[in-house]
Amino acid sequence: MRIATIITSACLLAATTALHAQTSPADAGKGASKGRHYDCSQAKDPKACEERRTAGREKIKAAHDKASKACESQKGDARHDCMRKEMCAQSKDPATCEARAQKRADSHKQRREQSDKK
Repeated sequence: MRIATIITSACLLAATTALHAQTSPADAGKGASKGRHYDCSQAKDPKACEERRTAGREKIKAAHDKASKACESQKGDARHDCMRKEMCAQSKDPATCEARAQKRADSHKQRREQSDKK
């Protein structure tokens, strides 16, 4: 009887720990749970924060459109390289941008190769 109580207690503890770790539906809409995105509602001036974010998104979209037009004649890896070079040419620090982009491309390639092996 004592062993059954101990086993039951251990199972209940494990189950409550797993349930406690899950996010509630109320937390699902908050900015902190969306990954790397910043929640402007937590900023000192939420309106200014949203305006900066909107301006940044528009700037990135314009740079992407410009790069896309410059690289529209290329296909495959050549297009990826062209897009990376065009986007980084428009950044404040092109060398750092190129290094980060190359690092992301390498990690993406490794993940793709690992998934192909499965």
